[in-house]
Amino acid sequence: MYQTTVRIDGMMCGMCESHVNDAIRTKMTVKKVSSSHKKGETVIISENELSAAMITAALDGSGYTVMSVTCEPYEKKGFFRKNK
Repeated sequence: MYQTTVRIDGMMCGMCESHVNDAIRTKMTVKKVSSSHKKGETVIISENELSAAMITAALDGSGYTVMSVTCEPYEKKGFFRKNK
């Protein structure tokens, strides 16, 4: 699993967060997506690594600008996670 953090310019409110989340969900297969207009970022959890081009294409024409994309391996945290 991978965690992709996307810095986005143009989100001003909770409705903007919802628009970004919906755009990501409809264009890509993801496990979880959450956005914060206060932080100006979206965090995506997915099975496969996502590229900056894929994310930019998903938000193309939405009025939001992708500033940066970082992708790193993700390990689920919590009490019931699998031990290795």
